[in-house]
Amino acid sequence: MLVLTRKQNESIVIGDKGEIVVTLLQGCVGNIRIGIEAPKDVAVDRKEIFERKRSFSEQTSTTHEDC
Repeated sequence: MLVLTRKQNESIVIGDKGEIVVTLLQGCVGNIRIGIEAPKDVAVDRKEIFERKRSFSEQTSTTHEDC
């Protein structure tokens, strides 16, 4: 894991072509707001949503194998 320190309105760039930009928008005690710019074909989700989608996908693929 890469750990970086950023100040408000500073960004990090991900990808060889800089196609993903993550910007720290606001930081408060206990909360941080970030902005993410990514191509439309790149899914950007909170981890819990990503895991829910993956779990649902695995359940439906298992269900279809039984047919």
